[in-house]
Amino acid sequence: MTTNASPAYEPCLTLTSPADILAAVPYLVGFHPSSSLVIIGLDRGQAKMVVRWGLPLPPGALAPLAPLFDREGVTQVVIIGYGAGDAVTPVVDEARLLAAKAEVHVGEALRAHEGRYWSYVCDLPRCCPAEGTPYDPTTSQIAAEATVRGLVALPDREALERTVAPVTGPVRMAMRRATADAIAELRSRLAADADLDAFARHYVAEGLARVRSALATHTEGGRLSDAEAARLGLGLAITRVRDEAWTLMRESHASLWKDLTRRLEPRFVPPAASLLAMAAWRAGNSVQATIALERALTVDPAYSMANLLMHAVQNLLSPAIMRDRMPTPAELDAAMGRAHAGWLLPLVNLLDEEDPPIPPA
Repeated sequence: MTTNASPAYEPCLTLTSPADILAAVPYLVGFHPSSSLVIIGLDRGQAKMVVRWGLPLPPGALAPLAPLFDREGVTQVVIIGYGAGDAVTPVVDEARLLAAKAEVHVGEALRAHEGRYWSYVCDLPRCCPAEGTPYDPTTSQIAAEATVRGLVALPDREALERTVAPVTGPVRMAMRRATADAIAELRSRLAADADLDAFARHYVAEGLARVRSALATHTEGGRLSDAEAARLGLGLAITRVRDEAWTLMRESHASLWKDLTRRLEPRFVPPAASLLAMAAWRAGNSVQATIALERALTVDPAYSMANLLMHAVQNLLSPAIMRDRMPTPAELDAAMGRAHAGWLLPLVNLLDEEDPPIPPA
């Protein structure tokens, strides 16, 4: 189960009815939800946050909502559950109770299922019949306005997952060859250097330079070659190199780390996917952050950076918590000291692993 949160979006959509709300939700979370609970927090009629969970909810999943309401200044919420009544009604009731305890007004609470919706706060037959009210979010004026304003709603969460899925076919084959070449080059250099501590210092310095070069290439609108991507992927396995990218993080870096998450061989994905998650989270796109973290943790369930970020996202923490505590590169150097051979172990341990067969294009 995943919990996703995002702050208010810049594009402004005016919602005046339950049908408008249901048409807007897919653009707020990035895809058309099903088996989901979505809560929109507002203040003075303006959206302050959007939160989505998959159903069924794990125990305690809604507990972080109260501090989130307080932090974001939420005074009113709209609650939408997607699915059959037996799955949706208990969690909507729980959310309404939690809002009441937090003294947050529930402006609307809806259940949507198979093209119809029902309101939990209206029992007037003329506007909320027992059989539900038909709606079609794809033909709504709200959907048209959202599209014009640059918002995107993919068909489902699986479609969003495919946007960070591994590349396949000839592109994957080319990247696998580039990775094999980068590994062979590293092995050759390791065998030729008797002073492993000195080699580590040189290799880490090269990795730091590659991070900065990749960011510069990305900023200028370029894209890393397969060889450049493969060498950077190896370097990111070293904590100090990865943390150089972390401490220099900007929301605009997401597309670079997304590209590497897709192109790198699976065993080298966790650092890049975690960096993608950090960039997405900072930009308010916690859905993409969660999906990126799921990719990282599928490869390495113990990867500490991914677990740290997943905890933050699932507990609806503000990315400002991390942003305001990030050290500078100089502070990292002071804290970690000089590079030595031990820094290479996470990378060396990956060199002999085998990646899965290449799927067809």
